[in-house]
Amino acid sequence: MGAFTKIILASLCVAFLAVKWTAPNFDAESLRGARVLVTGASTGIGEQMAYHYARFGAQIVITARREKVLQQVAEKCLSLGAQKALYIAADMSNESDPDKAVDFALEKLGGLDYLVLNHIGPSPFSMWEGDVEHTKWLMKVNFFSYIQMTWKALAALEQSKGSLVVVSSLLGKMPSPFVAPYTSTKFALNGFFGALGHELAMKKSNVSISICTLGLIDTDSAMEKVRGVTSVPAYPASDAALNIIKTGATRQPELFYPWFTHIVTLTKDWIPSMTNYVIQKSYKYSP
Repeated sequence: MGAFTKIILASLCVAFLAVKWTAPNFDAESLRGARVLVTGASTGIGEQMAYHYARFGAQIVITARREKVLQQVAEKCLSLGAQKALYIAADMSNESDPDKAVDFALEKLGGLDYLVLNHIGPSPFSMWEGDVEHTKWLMKVNFFSYIQMTWKALAALEQSKGSLVVVSSLLGKMPSPFVAPYTSTKFALNGFFGALGHELAMKKSNVSISICTLGLIDTDSAMEKVRGVTSVPAYPASDAALNIIKTGATRQPELFYPWFTHIVTLTKDWIPSMTNYVIQKSYKYSP
């Protein structure tokens, strides 16, 4: 290992420790009674976030497409200690459903302290073969509904000095094969909410924005797609969910989970050819 590489690695370690050392402490009591809307909460990371918020004694509204599954999640949230656990079925590809979900939460909770945007639409894990209509539909679900719900909830979040939590992906910072439509939606999220964060800060808004960049998480839907195709390690959904919640509660602008995803995002600018080689070799593909 060359001297320059050692210096770079040492600098990264120091920077990482400095960030961890200066990060605000999470106070679990701050979430007791907090009014929270979590999208995509019938399974995966969203479901795990609902359970964590319940353990902290929050008031929760959860939404996804499947009403029966939402009912089961809400019942479990109540058993875990949620002060309230309500649900509303919503299809985020429908023009009116994003507003409907926010209106329901505001009515039932009397306001909103956290809007956690986590839902995604299904997308194939394969080479892109020109399906423009699917990409348009996925952008509607994964991106446009996010900004629609944000606008609908922004006044309430301003009143409560609330937090907007956006669940994004490493794929929104580093393109990878087989996920072109999905990647495009995550890049859009990062760009829009990054810009909105600047605007809110310039207006001295009470609302914080946390953009959460996640690596591969071991949800059923993700593992079903990548099993046997990639050697990239997956990390637990419950731990990812808890880190997302802590990031929103402490009003930090960014989360990288697992932590080394932050370093990975830097390599594409520092050593792009090597990064591209590693990405492509991480997947099994025969033309």
